[in-house]
Amino acid sequence: MGHPVILQPISLISHPENLNQEKTNGPAPVGPFAFKLKITMSSNHHNSRANRLLPLALALLIVPAAYAQLPAGTRDASSERQQDPLRAQAADALGKQDYATAAKLLSALAEKNPSDAQVLYNLGLAHDALDQSTEAEAAYRRAITASPNLLEPHLALGLLLARTGKTSDAHTELAAAAAIPNGDDSLRARAYRALARLDQAGNPSGASDELLAALKLSPETPDDILLTGELAEANNDLPAAEAAYRRLLGYDANNAQATAALVHLLIQQRKLDQAETTLTAALQKSPGDPTLSSQLASLYEQQNKPEKAIPLVETLHTGNPQDASISRLLARLYVRNGNYEKALPIYEALSTAAPNDPTLLDDRADTLIRLRRPADAQALLQKALVDPKAFPTPEAYGVAASHLAFAASNNNDPATVLRALELRAKVLAPTPSTLFLEAAARDKLHQVKEASDLYKQFLSVAKGQFPDEEWEAKHRLLTLQHMK
Repeated sequence: MGHPVILQPISLISHPENLNQEKTNGPAPVGPFAFKLKITMSSNHHNSRANRLLPLALALLIVPAAYAQLPAGTRDASSERQQDPLRAQAADALGKQDYATAAKLLSALAEKNPSDAQVLYNLGLAHDALDQSTEAEAAYRRAITASPNLLEPHLALGLLLARTGKTSDAHTELAAAAAIPNGDDSLRARAYRALARLDQAGNPSGASDELLAALKLSPETPDDILLTGELAEANNDLPAAEAAYRRLLGYDANNAQATAALVHLLIQQRKLDQAETTLTAALQKSPGDPTLSSQLASLYEQQNKPEKAIPLVETLHTGNPQDASISRLLARLYVRNGNYEKALPIYEALSTAAPNDPTLLDDRADTLIRLRRPADAQALLQKALVDPKAFPTPEAYGVAASHLAFAASNNNDPATVLRALELRAKVLAPTPSTLFLEAAARDKLHQVKEASDLYKQFLSVAKGQFPDEEWEAKHRLLTLQHMK
């Protein structure tokens, strides 16, 4: 779950009916891979926490409304309510970003003024800043009930619900915020951008429409260009996606997110040389950038250049020892480079931290096989294959079954070899290697006819790719002919 950014409240003095007519500063852009907002914090003890939480945040930034101006000789009917000292104290606490104190004061004010949308909305903001999602949601909903056409609580609630994974309810609130006709344009645009992010994966064409609606209300931002590229990519319009990423880099050559997106696209299109050139140039400007370094390492892995990738990932691993994805990449590269003894302790640590991940057990077992410890590998693989649905894909399950067959063959356990190959056959087609493994297993079980047929099938498809196994198959066929 993401955490909220520290927020700025609505003024506790201005009238609720005036709020949607007041203009705010231009919106901070929604970020490219999460709902990110760039806001300026005043310097106090909350800053380090706020800045640390910013990359994962979903939030709303609202400039306080001005004091309502009354005609000469008139008196505000709600002046007594506005002069409640709790209001000034709550405003002071909010100004100092003392959200715990603000929440207490605003709770007291809400008890006195249960239909005051401003108070309820600010109470929601205070709870949101304290990462008290349940209380924040309740306060936002009370504010909406008190003033259904007040845009801000709809928007804040929508962003909160999106952050907490309640995407359907989030969509409803964000759509309501965007549809308020007299709402602030910049806030409606922010709602449309958030909707586009919600719809990006499942409804990219709808997300494109929402982004266009946002652009009618506020100027295009770099993040909008990035989202344009991502949506084009989701619609499989790769040339348009590449054009968007390059356009963004034309505005900001040091934009690491645009570089990462472009490189991902180039790799997808197998333009590996262009991807390498782009990454190398970007890392000269941003040395040590973890995303770019990971991409370059992965590219080197695809190019079968683990020796180039390993130094990059070792540096990343040193700086991020708890990052499982980096650890796993490093272990995989060690295996590709033949450094099995370095890979094994990494896989052991990863599988200890995630004992129910069968793919980690499979990777660990594969490393043990390469270290000539097939008995240990077989035990891990039998555990991993208990639940086929735990694997990310049927193919991954089939690969693990192949490893079990190979480990059991090295353990002289032909019955387990056959059981493993039977599991594999449910999801993967036979290969020359599996044909040979099955032939050898049936040979050891003295199933002469079946072994002979399988050796012949193996030889018909091997065609010189497996000289040692082909030699053995030919000699075993000669022997088996005398046993019929």
